[in-house]
Amino acid sequence: MADTPSTTPPALTIDVVSDVVCPWCFVGKRRLEKALALVPDVPTEIHWRPYQLAPDLPPEGKPRRQYMLDKFGDPERIRQIHERLTGIGAEEGIPFDFDRIAVAPNTLNAHRLILWARSPDIQGRVVEALFTAFFVEGRNLADDEELIAIGAACGLDASLLAELFPTDADVERTQREYASAQRIGVTGVPFFIVAGRYGIAGAEAPETIAGAIRQAAAEVAA
Repeated sequence: MADTPSTTPPALTIDVVSDVVCPWCFVGKRRLEKALALVPDVPTEIHWRPYQLAPDLPPEGKPRRQYMLDKFGDPERIRQIHERLTGIGAEEGIPFDFDRIAVAPNTLNAHRLILWARSPDIQGRVVEALFTAFFVEGRNLADDEELIAIGAACGLDASLLAELFPTDADVERTQREYASAQRIGVTGVPFFIVAGRYGIAGAEAPETIAGAIRQAAAEVAA
């Protein structure tokens, strides 16, 4: 008796261009999760792609208060931004705690850590852990020891990470992916690329993301 051909469609790839110090990217991750729950019949595979909001920061980072003042100028404006994001975060189940963040990091090494999480499942765990470490726990993502601890907690080999971080391993690749995002017109994050066909800029509503996923799935199937 011949085997019955599988009717399971191939996984739809969703590339998420983001930075782990971008609060809207954390919100976008939550909304993507809600969108996926709206299309349970569409198998998907999430790939996290690097973007740096502040690539010129020194490797050790910069005091976040000074970074925010340099960027926005007015302390009252900063307070309002944080207040708005705290409210939006609460709606998405994110307990933002901006007062705990002491260092605005250069995120190159955080993106290397994400890259080293080869499988999509582990990569998703690492991204979640980095967002939580920064925005909820106020941990310093410019500190390699913190990144090693985060990676190890997600199942990566701590001793291997300790060997890799002092080297230039995958620095060029990470920078190349960041430059590639800029070349295709990504000027802000989060940015979702669904099946290489549809680009969604910003932390859109779950229904919007789900609609793009369903439309892309239909076109791929056709």
